[in-house]
Amino acid sequence: MPTVLLGVSASISAYKAADLISQLKKKNYNVEVIMTKNSTAIIPALTLQVLSKNQVHLDVMEEATPTDINHIDLVKQADLFIIAPATANIIGKIANGIADDMLSTTALAVHDIPLLIAPAMNTYMYQHPAVQTNLNRLISYGYQVIEPKESLLACGDYGKGALADISDIITAIQELI
Repeated sequence: MPTVLLGVSASISAYKAADLISQLKKKNYNVEVIMTKNSTAIIPALTLQVLSKNQVHLDVMEEATPTDINHIDLVKQADLFIIAPATANIIGKIANGIADDMLSTTALAVHDIPLLIAPAMNTYMYQHPAVQTNLNRLISYGYQVIEPKESLLACGDYGKGALADISDIITAIQELI
């Protein structure tokens, strides 16, 4: 059973991670979930734990056993790494080598497996030169970007920035595993 290592950051679309996990499980994938602290304000970790049937990883300083280095061990067992949704914040951290939470630390440890990122944010944030520069840097590091869709956003603006459809994200995962 292939293992998908799913990072969830604090976009309003974090709630869609539940559907993504559910659909991946139905397709016989093991899903390990890493959440940023702020994403748990949008969707409880317990929800994703129940759906994934795995402990949700939240704190880089919390190791289940003294012999584990969680952010390294998760990478070693993964067949693919994806961040969905990916905020401007997590994109910027990873693009610039900042490792200050479980998700960014794990992202910097990933090697030799496919890398996907699905941005989700306000249109103006997505279009900002810093975000575009950071996405291009991630592409140069080997990430494939699942482009956000054009839609009415949670803030009321209309434009490109909504998380890609879950079916498109699953297709991208399946093509790489």
